[in-house]
Amino acid sequence: MTPYLYSPEEIAALVRAARSMAHPLRAAVFEHFVALMAVTGMRTGEVMALDRDDADLDAGVLVVRGAKFGKSRLVPLRPDVTARLRAYARRRDELCPHPAVPAFFVSGTGTRLNHPNVSTTFNTLLAAAGISAPPGVPKPRPYDLRHSFAVATVARWYDEGLDVARHLPALSTYMGHVSPASTYWYLHACPQLMTAAAQRLEDAWKETP
Repeated sequence: MTPYLYSPEEIAALVRAARSMAHPLRAAVFEHFVALMAVTGMRTGEVMALDRDDADLDAGVLVVRGAKFGKSRLVPLRPDVTARLRAYARRRDELCPHPAVPAFFVSGTGTRLNHPNVSTTFNTLLAAAGISAPPGVPKPRPYDLRHSFAVATVARWYDEGLDVARHLPALSTYMGHVSPASTYWYLHACPQLMTAAAQRLEDAWKETP
């Protein structure tokens, strides 16, 4: 299935839609759930599985335990992201002081989020944000935020003139892929990146004597 590619404006609209939900706890949870997926490219299941002890908000690092293929990894966070998660944690604890589970993101009843819960809420956010897929493109999903993160990262590298092949292993490790080849397969059919790569090649040809 071809992933849906969210624009930065659409991601911002999703976050605003989540922030506007009537239930204060759900609003706080989903605002930061969506934002975290968008800025880290974590899998939906990885974000749902995070426990409080997995979020070191002093060091600015998340621990993803037993992710796909049974591997765990560290996900470093930007200082601004860490600050927002710290504010979320305070708000969560005010609204849900006695949760039923140690999950970092909780439901309105203090339980761990699950896929049906997240999918249903995300569909509501899509509608509120006015986001829909054009004809022939699959319906947007939470998981597509992961793909959008990867594409945006590589597109930024192209814009900055960086050696994408050299940096790809770092992105692969950060996202928890088995190898850079997996990351390449994940990205290779994206028109946005194909255009950027073609432009890089054309620029190189122009510079050749």
